[in-house]
Amino acid sequence: MADITLIGRASGHDPRELRAAEIPAAAAALTAVPADAWSTLAARAIEPNGYYLPEWELAVNASAVGRTGTSALCAWNAAELVGLMPAISMRRAYGIPLPALVSGHPYGTLCTPLLDRNSPAAAVASLLRAAREAGARALILRDMSLAGAAMTAIADVLARDGLRPRVLQSHVRACLDATRDAEALLNEALGAKKLKELRRQRNRLADHGAVSFAVARSPDEVAAATEIFLGLEASGWKGARRTALIQSEGDAAFIRRATRALAATGGCEIVTLRAGATPVAAGIVLRHQDRAFYFKIGVDERFAKFSPGVQLTLELTRHLCAHPSIASADSTAAPDHPMINPIWRGRLAIGDVLIPLRRNDPVVSLIETTLRARLAARQLGRRGLQFIRNFRS
Repeated sequence: MADITLIGRASGHDPRELRAAEIPAAAAALTAVPADAWSTLAARAIEPNGYYLPEWELAVNASAVGRTGTSALCAWNAAELVGLMPAISMRRAYGIPLPALVSGHPYGTLCTPLLDRNSPAAAVASLLRAAREAGARALILRDMSLAGAAMTAIADVLARDGLRPRVLQSHVRACLDATRDAEALLNEALGAKKLKELRRQRNRLADHGAVSFAVARSPDEVAAATEIFLGLEASGWKGARRTALIQSEGDAAFIRRATRALAATGGCEIVTLRAGATPVAAGIVLRHQDRAFYFKIGVDERFAKFSPGVQLTLELTRHLCAHPSIASADSTAAPDHPMINPIWRGRLAIGDVLIPLRRNDPVVSLIETTLRARLAARQLGRRGLQFIRNFRS
């Protein structure tokens, strides 16, 4: 039987005492997971998640604003790590003091846990048992891949115990089938007329210097390209709103550390589009197994009429489709994203899922009711804000 542990006990608490209170949030929580075991699990994971690779998540945990001090549910089979889920308390995630653990948010919009493909059912059972031992009555998996192998394994284990996952909210977002021919895919997605217009814009961009597309791969190349990306991101509307990564010391430290560390293992590329010597767009792309993850893009808005973000994404599409080891790419973008959705026509179902840990538990019903009410209130608030914006315009 797998050995189950809750990493993050530096405070000295017995997990059975942790009911509605916070789970331990010691700074060394995630670093207590052996890096080699974590990396080995990532290589064997039943479903890829570039945002739960140790190089990325440890960098997030070290300095990213609001995302430090995360603990981890771990499942071991002898000396092998077979399951890992970064976790925080429901109090910390939502400000609600109920006994549930919530997947730790790794800055990217995907929190699918890592499960060993050789023993996914045992890994899931061990993680659920670890959560119960920590005093949780439910798990909340935020930004979970709903149709992937990990969710299937979780649902199968729950069914054995007479339980079922409960989807709290869901949406679809753009993804790319990178096994296809890029030109055929782009023509099908955008049509000849739109592609002709984009070629015209690219030709006008070339008036400012020869247009080139570059891929940074080595740690030194990625470190230099990260600075270009940070500058571009801060030069636009994100900088005006004070939400650019470089405008927070902790966030800037996280992205610099994460991209360089992942580049050393082949897990990160930074793509850049230039007009002459001038960078006009740059994007960070993570890689895990046969999937790419399009993390963020920065553009020079002085060139907005040439659609630099779209031009970069067209080149990235060609680059990924030409790569023999990449089968798909997750945009990790918002649903109905106006830039990526027309280009990448595949769709990936993502949602927040409540996992009950006991049958007929009234506390689980309370947790579900509370979260659904919170979601309804947020949606109502967004609709009200949009109505006000439309009225003023």
